Amino acid sequence: MTREHTSSPGNSAPTRRKAPHRKAAGFHGQIAEVDLRLLRVFRTVAEHGGFAAAEVALGKSKSSISIDISALENRLGLRLCMRGRSGFALTAEGRMVMEATNTLFSDIARFQQRINEASGTLSGRFCLYVPDNIQIHGETALVRAIEIFTTRHPGVFLDIRSASSREVEFAVLNGQASAGIMLNPRHLPNMHATPLFREALHLFCGMRHPLFNMPEDAITPEVLSQHRMIAVSGAASSPMWEGIRPRLTFAAAAENVDSRALLILSGSYLGFLPDPFAQPLLRDGLLRRITLGGLELVTGFYFIARPSPETGLMVDIFRRILEEAC
Repeated sequence: MTREHTSSPGNSAPTRRKAPHRKAAGFHGQIAEVDLRLLRVFRTVAEHGGFAAAEVALGKSKSSISIDISALENRLGLRLCMRGRSGFALTAEGRMVMEATNTLFSDIARFQQRINEASGTLSGRFCLYVPDNIQIHGETALVRAIEIFTTRHPGVFLDIRSASSREVEFAVLNGQASAGIMLNPRHLPNMHATPLFREALHLFCGMRHPLFNMPEDAITPEVLSQHRMIAVSGAASSPMWEGIRPRLTFAAAAENVDSRALLILSGSYLGFLPDPFAQPLLRDGLLRRITLGGLELVTGFYFIARPSPETGLMVDIFRRILEEAC
């Protein structure tokens, strides 16, 4: 019997048939708590643009995050992201899963909201972003509000994160935060801002600074102009300050209060701090307040939130408590 060849004329090698493409098995079974945990990790990694950037937000190492993402990919039967020397990027399937994940968590939050309304009991996660330059030491309105809120609503998981003012605003806008507190928010149509409290700032120098032992009446705006100052946010102002500011030399910047204090304590710079923060350092003789005829800056903080059916009830209740505490 003659054997029939599939090779073309002039080619002795037989033609190989391609193996059929095997589709991913897909997701099977019911969603379990472990799936929700892995999806939260995936969403955080995607929002931060990679494993390294998500380490702080998740409180996990890159290797631990990688294990979680691999476990989720195995569970879903999909490749969710590209990672390696070329950088991090979601695959087409990863973008679809990200969209589905956001919808899933919105539905869960909406369910919790409906149950809260039906039962009159708050539950779920309330994520509050606060600026890293806010005064948190001592008895403040925010401390009192947190105490009242958690006492009245113990079923709420409270998640508080510190960030720059820009990051606070971004987190509220993209839904990563339930609400936030910040200085001078922009007037955006999809965000509500409620004035809260005002904070007074005074001028200080460190014990190593040349002005530390100078008599108060000898310190004038002309004297201050000879020394380096830490830049002041445009959110802080006063009539007296506007007259002095043009004559000063700004030679450093520090957005949050701790880094500002570090520069002042070095003895190289003059800078403004809130009094409650400065008091312990004053008592220890590490700082001196420069009064300069009552110079004082005032900043205003706002409570910001984006209207959302998922977290609206918790946001409204926390806002009312915060307004009462101010």
